[in-house]
Amino acid sequence: MQDSPSRLVLRRPDDWHVHLRDGAMLRAVAPATARVFARAIVMPNLKPPVTTVDQASAYRDRILKAVSEDTRFQPLMTAYLTDHLDPFELERGFTEGVFTAAKLYPANATTNSAAGVSDLSKITKLLERMEAIDMPLLIHGEVTDADVDVFDREAAFIETHLIPLRERYPALRIVLEHITTEQAVDFIRSASLAGDSRIAATITPHHLHLNRNAMFMGGLRSDFYCLPVVKRECHRRALVKAATSGLPCFFLGTDSAPHPRSGKESACGCAGIFNAVHALESYAAVFEQEGALEHLQGFASEHGPRFYGLPLNQENLTLVKRAQTVPRRLESTPSIQLRDAGLEASEWPVLFHAGETLSWSVQVDRQAQTN
Repeated sequence: MQDSPSRLVLRRPDDWHVHLRDGAMLRAVAPATARVFARAIVMPNLKPPVTTVDQASAYRDRILKAVSEDTRFQPLMTAYLTDHLDPFELERGFTEGVFTAAKLYPANATTNSAAGVSDLSKITKLLERMEAIDMPLLIHGEVTDADVDVFDREAAFIETHLIPLRERYPALRIVLEHITTEQAVDFIRSASLAGDSRIAATITPHHLHLNRNAMFMGGLRSDFYCLPVVKRECHRRALVKAATSGLPCFFLGTDSAPHPRSGKESACGCAGIFNAVHALESYAAVFEQEGALEHLQGFASEHGPRFYGLPLNQENLTLVKRAQTVPRRLESTPSIQLRDAGLEASEWPVLFHAGETLSWSVQVDRQAQTN
């Protein structure tokens, strides 16, 4: 990373957890991710979910069609684990380079997860096969028991499911995604410091900025509702310390999750925050506040590829110390073309940080990395 007080030159980053949706929403939002990130782990929770090699290949083609032809962007596809998924189909997708990883959604834990795993004992053969071929397991780490408080579901998952899972499959490569609690930070950090290089966690920009008070400030703020939900301030601070620590077990995953306005503003609002357009600037604000900008490149551009065994990107982009106000109403920009995508204005997703001023702006230059 090359830097000055007003300029940061970073190796081009990757997003290790993003929702690009499908149809008009895909065409609208995929260019925003592709503009900044060289690669992205794409979540498979469509309707129907992506469970076969053919479905993943077709979805990858739709994503590439949605981004500019002159944009170098690689969508990394994931398989949606179910109780009945064929281990041979999973392995075929991985060995053929279609599946980069497999995603574990506990059934009914989040958006479009009804077909997810009802009991870990039902996917024993899948996990054994994944461990044998070194295929990463990406986990939405929450229990769905009705008697567990929604704010405790991540901690309960770690205690009752993740710890036994790790003991049962010590060589399985695991990413605990979009972590939100002190317990998750402590578990991942302790494992890493003990020499376990096969477990890591992604951290979103919104969980670094928001605590649970934000959802109720001045009224019910549906745009701050996501899953896992944001937690107490002590948990947010633990996430900030983890992200800015320089430890390789923590890396960038935006969990950018756009929903149409009718989905967010309804009697039963959808969970998800759309942050892709200004995600890197959002992370930079936190790293600057913590005096840790020297660790931003590792978190955004290096820890993830090394965990996945992929080469580091050889292009740069630049963060410039130039203030920008995030619009309250999303209009077409070079990185997101909602009108061209065919998405009605009434259905446009609201940007994370809407109405706020961010002190950094991305300048895409695509020069070769020199350091």
